[in-house]
Amino acid sequence: MKNLIFFIGICVLYSQSVIAQNGERTELKVCADPHNLPYSNKAEEGFENKIAELFAAELRLPLKYEWFPQRMGFIRNTLKSESSGEGYKCDLVIGVPDRFELAATTKPYYASTYAFVYAKGRGMDGLQVPGNIVKLPKAKLEKIRIGVFDRGPAQLWVFKYDLFGNAVPYVAQSGAVGINPINVLDDIAANKIDATIIWGPIAGYYAKNTKKVELVVLPLQVGDDNPEMKFNYNMSMAVRFGEREWKQQINQLIDKKQNEIDQILDSYGLPSIPITVTQITDDD
Repeated sequence: MKNLIFFIGICVLYSQSVIAQNGERTELKVCADPHNLPYSNKAEEGFENKIAELFAAELRLPLKYEWFPQRMGFIRNTLKSESSGEGYKCDLVIGVPDRFELAATTKPYYASTYAFVYAKGRGMDGLQVPGNIVKLPKAKLEKIRIGVFDRGPAQLWVFKYDLFGNAVPYVAQSGAVGINPINVLDDIAANKIDATIIWGPIAGYYAKNTKKVELVVLPLQVGDDNPEMKFNYNMSMAVRFGEREWKQQINQLIDKKQNEIDQILDSYGLPSIPITVTQITDDD
């Protein structure tokens, strides 16, 4: 009897494996943050939500989300986490850096860059090259307040241009769920600071949608005035390691729907740059 139970258990596991490998899914289960515009939220207003809807429609599957804050523990509690008797909680993350180390990444579907963002009317009008801020008159430069996160390339940038005296510190991930880096742009609108360096999709989305202040978004790219700092990144989707057929299916969806994906990204004001072609390796 014990051998029979063991055999039945093996058959069930094999059946679940075959279903996953063959892509025979009953729903598209996406791992997402419930409070993280412009990427995603529970109202499904983010560009990752729209891409998920696009894929679900193409696959002719209902779309289901597993919500969890996209910070430390996100992959462990979503993509790699199982529900009792229901398999994994979700099967796809719509946005991760290319070659993300915690999961198998698809081909990149967009690339963007960090950007220097400033409010018009605060002494920087006409600035087109961010590094030229140091050419402003000393009296004007000393008054400019630049929001700088504790993570990311902004610290290197302000160090290069000797602007730490202008820096106002910000925490990239607070302990409060629902607070994301967009708060630094709220502070520009509220005239608490005048400028910041932030990831391009956030900058572009906020600049396009706020009516409180006119923002100028200047992408920071390698090869401009900062050749030694990395600001631009390819972005991919993520599946679990070992799910090669599922990953291939997502890659095919990206190829098929790339034009529509680009239209979605453009509608959110995302400052896109060309994807950096890298050697393809098997990361499973």
